[in-house]
Amino acid sequence: MKQIIVFLQVVFVAGAILFGLYGLMTSRGEPQNMTFTATDGTAVDLTQYRGKVVLLDFWATWCGPCREEVPNVVAAFHRFHDQGLEVIGVSLDRDLGTMTQFTADNGMTWPQNFDGQGWDNALARHYGVRAIPAMYFFDKKGRLVTRDAREDLQGQIAVLLREP
Repeated sequence: MKQIIVFLQVVFVAGAILFGLYGLMTSRGEPQNMTFTATDGTAVDLTQYRGKVVLLDFWATWCGPCREEVPNVVAAFHRFHDQGLEVIGVSLDRDLGTMTQFTADNGMTWPQNFDGQGWDNALARHYGVRAIPAMYFFDKKGRLVTRDAREDLQGQIAVLLREP
């Protein structure tokens, strides 16, 4: 029985490595580092958001479910931003103009990561994103706390904001 468990653990880790999830699995519970220059030229450094709850939103303009989710994210941002919520968008688009116009038209005023690589976006690969929309929460200490932020988005934000 012990050999079977060890074998399954090895298979799981090997699969996780193959699918780019090992870094995500091992980083849970530890403060994360993320730096990039947003599309508006703003320098984004996750360490500067300590003390705030951060929603990392992976999306694209060509994704129907992502477009449907935008009003929920915008509403949450307006409701909770003054209480300590920050949103960082990661666009899997390939056309900067399309993405920039969409964010302007839809009131997505938070920083956007865009590298034009689509599914090969560096942050999407780092966090093992395989489907969008995908939303991750980081707590006030910068730790990744969930990869399922879409479920009861505003309720999860309220809970995270109450934590010390």
